[in-house]
Amino acid sequence: MKLLEISHLKKSFGDLNVLRDISMSVSEGEVVAILGPSGSGKSTFLRCATMLETMDSGSMAYVGDYAVQDVDGKAVYADKATLHKLKNTFGLVFQNFNLFPHYSVMKNICDAPISVQKRNKAEVEAEAKELIKKVGLEGKEDYYPCQLSGGQQQRVAIARALAMNPKMIFFDEPTSALDPEITAEVLKVLRQLAEEKMTMIIVTHEIDFARKVADRVVFMDQGLIVEEGRPEDIIDNPSNERTRAFLQKMK
Repeated sequence: MKLLEISHLKKSFGDLNVLRDISMSVSEGEVVAILGPSGSGKSTFLRCATMLETMDSGSMAYVGDYAVQDVDGKAVYADKATLHKLKNTFGLVFQNFNLFPHYSVMKNICDAPISVQKRNKAEVEAEAKELIKKVGLEGKEDYYPCQLSGGQQQRVAIARALAMNPKMIFFDEPTSALDPEITAEVLKVLRQLAEEKMTMIIVTHEIDFARKVADRVVFMDQGLIVEEGRPEDIIDNPSNERTRAFLQKMK
């Protein structure tokens, strides 16, 4: 089943064409790694896909329901109720964690399911305890973000995204703010989610991780998808010169 379908997405900021024509679909259970140099449009793509940024033109559907339709070359968004429903389809993990500093680990994870999804508090808290265990932070329930390492904060952010029971999760450079030793802790959690068939779109510079965990690798440059395919094809045997040059620099 297709969870996400995006066609001919375009996005400019003034005269700068950041996304020039992006089409992508993601199936249930698929892990898609997006690679590319800085300024290639990867983060803007993620922000458009998660509706933090508005598309200029193109269409986008989640689980077959349109969030955005292209009408005469303009992106027309669905009504508020539809968008609210579709936003519950996915989670988003930022590179800088974006935890609430004045909330404990437990409250960071439970707040949105209780206040936004109006779910039962006891049920949410029981699930949150399981998620805290899953990301290896048992015993840290009452800690505040300032008392945690960057890797621990990022694992709280992943647990917070999972607490909303999304069908898929977007990750924007989830390890770029972390040092290499701590990066391994976060990648371990992502690897585990991949094994459990969580649908994920991960913007990353971790080439080895993309090779081992992704079902599909997408290489973006200058606002376009330059090539995409199986990790072993794109990473080990790229057909495009731009992809080859980028991967050579990353070695």
